[in-house]
Amino acid sequence: MVERELTRQRETEAMAKSHYETLMEEWALLRERGRTGRVVIKGKEIPWRQSKQALGKTLLYPTVHDTAVKNWMVFLQDIRSHSGKHRHQGGLCIFVLEGKGWTNVDGERHDWEEGDLILLPVKPNGIEHQHFNAVLGAPCKWLAFIYQPYMECTGAQMEQREVHPDFKEA
Repeated sequence: MVERELTRQRETEAMAKSHYETLMEEWALLRERGRTGRVVIKGKEIPWRQSKQALGKTLLYPTVHDTAVKNWMVFLQDIRSHSGKHRHQGGLCIFVLEGKGWTNVDGERHDWEEGDLILLPVKPNGIEHQHFNAVLGAPCKWLAFIYQPYMECTGAQMEQREVHPDFKEA
């Protein structure tokens, strides 16, 4: 009986924490993460993987918790001929590291080359897009950046329309 009362008392104490205190604790954790989290992610330690979109490396993902920043998705893709085609809400930046090609955005072609920045706009109902390498057999790599909270507040939509030809279901 005494043990049961102590358990209830501890549960009440835990619930008594205000939203303000909880928020302050969360912010303290973020500051600590910034002070102690990994600052460098070694690309050589991350394997290339074939996905429905392209051959790629996911360098940073929101579920990775030991880094100095939170809520970012950063991934590298190697566009050998073309990527898969998909639709999502937009709102991401893609920096072309190597090669040249084009991106079809809602059926409109946009050419790019090494050093260019591809901006996929936010649109109601999302944007359909697919990336192409202009010189088959030549390297064509880009790096994408997505801020997860922004993606969430704009709908977090994703619909695969066409799968990359090299993708095999596990």
